[in-house]
Amino acid sequence: MQSALRENILAGKVAFVAGGTSGINLEIAHRYARAGAKVAVLSRKQDKVDAAVAELAAQGGEVRGYAADVRNYEAVEAALRQTSEAFGKIDVVLSGAAGNFPAPVLGMSANAFKSVVDIDLMGTFHVLRASYAYLNLPGASLISITAGQAEHPMMFQAHVCAAKAGINMLTKVLAMEWGPAGVRVNAISPGPIGDTEGMRRLAPTEEIGNAIKAKLALRDYGTRADIAEMALFLASESARYITGAIINVDGGTDLGDASGSGWF
Repeated sequence: MQSALRENILAGKVAFVAGGTSGINLEIAHRYARAGAKVAVLSRKQDKVDAAVAELAAQGGEVRGYAADVRNYEAVEAALRQTSEAFGKIDVVLSGAAGNFPAPVLGMSANAFKSVVDIDLMGTFHVLRASYAYLNLPGASLISITAGQAEHPMMFQAHVCAAKAGINMLTKVLAMEWGPAGVRVNAISPGPIGDTEGMRRLAPTEEIGNAIKAKLALRDYGTRADIAEMALFLASESARYITGAIINVDGGTDLGDASGSGWF
């Protein structure tokens, strides 16, 4: 995918990507690195951190990686501090760590519900709150990855719906509180992204995949690159007057069923 933004748009910038060792978040880390940023990634498992750092370093640029659980505020804060010590003040922070599993409320323990809220919502709070002391102000851009479940109730996803709704409101409140300091705070809400493990599980057969695509306005899945391009835009000066926004990158998923089958 060819970006409309110049390739060195983040030259001299520092980007920190939580959850940046796999999937969409790793793609974003790659995009930031290609745009000239020094990149730090954080994930819970050291082996995944090492693999991501090696992959990112292979394309050039400066990279750091830290193993920490986003549920642990002190560990997250330490990783941000070390990033700032290594690279300088941080210009871009992306929070994307997430957990999910389908389960009805009556089939879900309190601990299971809490685990998703802790990873998604508390993890996002930890990353954004801990980052403030290390931001390059004014002009820093904070970005979270949310989901359509934040606004649209979905069966067997009560934990995710609650956590992502919290992320959306946290985004808006931080945009208001930190805006006077020159900090922009936004969130990206991906739709069905084809080249992810999540969609491979949700649509394991071509028949199921085609049924999903038929309901989308654009009739196709998105790609990890589509989300990375939006993350690059929000990190750049081109988005300097955008804050408090929840941006759907979803092929029209948010519009509802566009197959026409809903007509009487």
